[in-house]
Amino acid sequence: MNDITFPPAGYVATESAVAGIDLYMPAPEADKHREVVQFSCPQCDAETAYSAEGGGLTCTYCGYHEPAPQEIVGKGAEEFEFTVTTVNRAAHGWGVERKALVCQRCAAQTSVPPDALTHTCPFCGSNQVIQQQAPQELLRPRFLVPLTVIPDQCRQQVRAWLGSSWMTPAKLQQIARVAEFTPLYLPYWTFDARTTADWRAQVAHQKTEWYTDSEGRRRSRTRTVWKWESGHVDHFFDDLLVPGTGKVSRLLLQRLQDYNLQDLVVYEPGFLAGTQAQAYDITLDPAWERARHLMREATQEACRGQASNSRMRNFSMTLDFSEESWRYILLPVYVATYRYQDERYQVLVNGQTGTVAGQRPVDWRKVWLAAFGLIAPGLIAGLVALLLAASGTETGIFVGVFGFIILVVGVFWAIRIVQQAQGMDDA
Repeated sequence: MNDITFPPAGYVATESAVAGIDLYMPAPEADKHREVVQFSCPQCDAETAYSAEGGGLTCTYCGYHEPAPQEIVGKGAEEFEFTVTTVNRAAHGWGVERKALVCQRCAAQTSVPPDALTHTCPFCGSNQVIQQQAPQELLRPRFLVPLTVIPDQCRQQVRAWLGSSWMTPAKLQQIARVAEFTPLYLPYWTFDARTTADWRAQVAHQKTEWYTDSEGRRRSRTRTVWKWESGHVDHFFDDLLVPGTGKVSRLLLQRLQDYNLQDLVVYEPGFLAGTQAQAYDITLDPAWERARHLMREATQEACRGQASNSRMRNFSMTLDFSEESWRYILLPVYVATYRYQDERYQVLVNGQTGTVAGQRPVDWRKVWLAAFGLIAPGLIAGLVALLLAASGTETGIFVGVFGFIILVVGVFWAIRIVQQAQGMDDA
């Protein structure tokens, strides 16, 4: 029996009342044969959707293609100061009618076209969702990085990623063949700031002293001498990314943040045609606090790096921020959820670079066998040493010492393997 389940093509998942059984129902005809969006084709009046492959609006009926307005501004995209005026002056809403898809299972809220028929949450795979009017009081994104990776590339990348570890179940690669990857724009804040810091600390220095012992022999000894050191750090942070959503694992998002912001373009509603998007649920103030925390840590690390030794005490630092500015942007990602042995897992693909991050179940039988295989030689050597010692053989001591060393090394690597497996399972 296949432990991996995913809705077959043309079907949607339903919540089963029977534990451990997935039920599927035929998808509505509109879902199976066309993408429901709000942009009409000027040739045949059918609906069009943004195409990552073509880089514009494409009609799936007559093949009409309209390039999206891509005013590439890159890292020169306008930034805003931290003033009430700039926030109040900023546009709000999406600039086009959209609905909010609210998940009753994970509480994620996703923006969809007004006539979209989707009933699955892209973050957890649940179909316990409701549609409501999208809020218009939120700030409108000013820029975005267009979606360029296509679903077929997602499947190739995820298939390679799922098979990149010997710790995962053998069946896991089958997911990439059937998985439906939902294109989605996630909210991000970018922050610029200059930090200037003055630091002071006592730094450890080793001092060698020579002395004559009681027998008249010349000897040396080393002692630690603490000396005060100080310095100055001036650093400019350019486009520090902070996610605007708390509905996706921060760890997974960190693994995806190899975006090239040189590809930023001016936001146009057409980029969201046929594509889901998420408005921010982490507002500007807490996002800026997170950015300041990251900047403070990086500046402190730079200060410590100036010291002549990493061992120090009584460290203190005065820190000032200046030239602070922010942007609200959208970045592309593909989201897929899958179920393995009644557990849901999530996979994300960077919609610009194809980088994969996600959760993978671990085949713990493989892990424990590998861990035991590392420890076993040391245990066997110890048993042999005991037998030799019981028989009065002098080599028993040497075998015992050798076995103890092998056992310590084996235990060390066994712990490392188990920790690595836990990290894959908990990501």
